[in-house]
Amino acid sequence: MRAVVQTVSRAKVTVADEIVGEIKDGLLVLLGVTHSDTQATVETMARKVYELRILDGERSASDIDAPLLVVSQFTLYGDARKGRRPTWQAAAPAEVAEPLFTAFVEALRARRATVETGRFRTHMLVESVNNGPNTVILDL
Repeated sequence: MRAVVQTVSRAKVTVADEIVGEIKDGLLVLLGVTHSDTQATVETMARKVYELRILDGERSASDIDAPLLVVSQFTLYGDARKGRRPTWQAAAPAEVAEPLFTAFVEALRARRATVETGRFRTHMLVESVNNGPNTVILDL
């Protein structure tokens, strides 16, 4: 599982001219799932993201109840080392990735996190205003 976590002053996801997820003063999380990910990976990643001390004053989202906007992002597993056209072979197929993505969101909510999401398997317009900018890549 791979996550790109960014501090944002605001972020939103729009699908077909409808805002489906929106936050202010929190974390934008782009989440990719690979073939070897399990429920244990989900739990570890949820804990790491929620407790990541990336916000002002070395605080985490769990410290200050900052909201998270989680967006599925299979392209985090793109590989363009050979040529210019990336391969997506390291990304889990949607049938595997979607339940793990959903489990990640549920694991965050079980920690009492406020979580908004994009929509799995749709073309999304993701807008963000980075605050910092602070960006961390977590790779499990």
